[in-house]
Amino acid sequence: MNSPILIACAHGTSSPHGAAEVNALRDGIAGLRPGLDVREAYVDVQDPDLPAVVTGLPEGETAVVVPLLLSVGYHVKVDIARAVKSRPDTLAAAPLGPDPRLAALLDQRLREAGVTDNDAVVLAAAGSSDPSAAQNVEELTDQLRALRSNRIVAGYGASAKPSVPDAVAMLREEAAGGAGAGESAGAVDLGGRVVIASYLLAPGFFHDQLAKAGADLVTAPLLPSPVLAEIALERYDAALAAAPQHRP
Repeated sequence: MNSPILIACAHGTSSPHGAAEVNALRDGIAGLRPGLDVREAYVDVQDPDLPAVVTGLPEGETAVVVPLLLSVGYHVKVDIARAVKSRPDTLAAAPLGPDPRLAALLDQRLREAGVTDNDAVVLAAAGSSDPSAAQNVEELTDQLRALRSNRIVAGYGASAKPSVPDAVAMLREEAAGGAGAGESAGAVDLGGRVVIASYLLAPGFFHDQLAKAGADLVTAPLLPSPVLAEIALERYDAALAAAPQHRP
């Protein structure tokens, strides 16, 4: 019996570079599991949109929607949940993050960028109006703190607070000995920089905004990295394991 279809569902982007990186991630997932039917879908911006992909699935075939997203939020709880509910034998997997391997990948990106212990770091996530998303990001932030001695705070591109520019400004104020300084400043050194760690999958609108947030340096997004494909397949397998009747 064939394995259930994996619908690799991304947010969508108008950036050709970002779209290419996400397509390469899908190819990486397929490469790790030869013979697995990996299909493309999006919740915004790009086609094919997820409801159309789910509607077009072969009758009687089991499918698992794997969110190529970094946290729980509206797209997971509403868009993907609604699409899955619309068709029997369709499951939803957990998003890619939080995961300690993503924290390790962020640490790698910071090292590649030459970030030192004296630099303060804003972990920049896309943001969501759903509180669960911020909780996921805070969990990932704690995982990154376990790997590095830097002062690290989370910032968001939209919907949640603090915004990335506000988080950058706060760290600069701390470093200058301003109102936010004190015991909370931790390892911030007066000569250190403020660095944005891009907790985003690929180039696109949100990553472009990071360059305007006032930091000294912005790291590259998470892709390309084989880690993301490995996590996606683990999420797929976990969703099937939680519903034994759907196992191949």
